[in-house]
Amino acid sequence: MIDIYGIKNCDTMKKAFRWLEEHKVEYRFHDYKKEALEAETAKAWIDKLGWESVINKRGTTWRKLDEETKSSMNNELAVETVINQPSMIKRPLIMANGEIHLGFNSDEYSQKLL
Repeated sequence: MIDIYGIKNCDTMKKAFRWLEEHKVEYRFHDYKKEALEAETAKAWIDKLGWESVINKRGTTWRKLDEETKSSMNNELAVETVINQPSMIKRPLIMANGEIHLGFNSDEYSQKLL
């Protein structure tokens, strides 16, 4: 079983759910809007991948941040930021077999999740 993190109504999440269901991959969904994201979990993701990979800098949540926060962003500040605004995390984030996968890519999913 894999863990998938994100927001239910996100179009990219819907693509991922559809792919997982079509390929009969069992998953447990963690909705940021309904379940709090633990600081320890966010820190583990950011420590492993770096804040630049985990945070979606193309999204509106990032663009709404003040320039000082953006320019001083580092791993420690990123943990605090994504705890307060988890919609800033790239979606979906999948935990499978001890690895973290960001975004939706059917070819990568076929190689890593089946």
